[in-house]
Amino acid sequence: MADRRIFIIGSSNVDFIMKTETLPRKGESTTDATFMQTFGGKGANQAVAAARAGGDAFFVNCVGDDPYAELMVDGYRESGLKTEFVYREKEIWSGTALVMIGADGDNYITVAPGANYRLTPERIRVLEPQLTGAAWILIQYEVPPDTVAEIITIARKIRVPVAWNFAPAREFEPGLLPDVELVIANESEAEYLAGGAVATVDDAREAARVIHAKGVSAVIITLGKNGSWVKTADEEFHCPAFEVDAVDATAAGDVYCGCLVTALSENQPFRDAVRFATAGSALAVQVLGAQPSAPWRKDIETFLLNRHEEW
Repeated sequence: MADRRIFIIGSSNVDFIMKTETLPRKGESTTDATFMQTFGGKGANQAVAAARAGGDAFFVNCVGDDPYAELMVDGYRESGLKTEFVYREKEIWSGTALVMIGADGDNYITVAPGANYRLTPERIRVLEPQLTGAAWILIQYEVPPDTVAEIITIARKIRVPVAWNFAPAREFEPGLLPDVELVIANESEAEYLAGGAVATVDDAREAARVIHAKGVSAVIITLGKNGSWVKTADEEFHCPAFEVDAVDATAAGDVYCGCLVTALSENQPFRDAVRFATAGSALAVQVLGAQPSAPWRKDIETFLLNRHEEW
């Protein structure tokens, strides 16, 4: 049987969430919020999503020695995620995020990276034997840039495809892109990569072509309720979103990435993998919280059966 292992290498956070009818303006205080504490971080969200979607998923990450760390790792295991490469760091907090969510699902997020920045290139180098032969490596950009560069360099050496969710958008070495199999970016991240505004599906098409021309094998630009635009060497197409009542869009993109790479690790055709990811994301926005919103495989498959006419 082909190796279906997925390594998700990236960040984890303790999330403190305020759900409010009206997001405050600068200098304003509001008192109508509902509070909840969950776990997030783009890397962890994607890893949990991949595992729940049925992927053979391993998480590579650093957590701190705060009271939340073990609870966080226990939650990963409950989702079916492999945690032997989650490192416990001393005298530092795990990554922490403050999240404010408005009535329409829009959000403001501030992150203190904490132990996430202990995920150094040295940590990645020692994992090369474990990474060898994997189906995919999935990365984001909430860990140090030199760590991301090391992951891509090693992946090229061992011939494992990399999916890079370019989030958050920030400075990088352009020479890395030709060694990336798949770039996934939202509107603002695509603007950063392509150098032009991305506000419509037509904009996304043009941006995807620009990014593809930089040497990336495949590009997906996610557009929220407008779905996504996909560009590969062989085809380009628009994938519409499923219409649902959104509650919280916080981890929609992360769930999309985790589900997508799971489907690709199973050698699903690219269009089918995109559809699978789109369904996972549609389920996610209907649930409050980052990791709590990641759907299980059976729920994604049931959703697709019930909504097949929309594809």
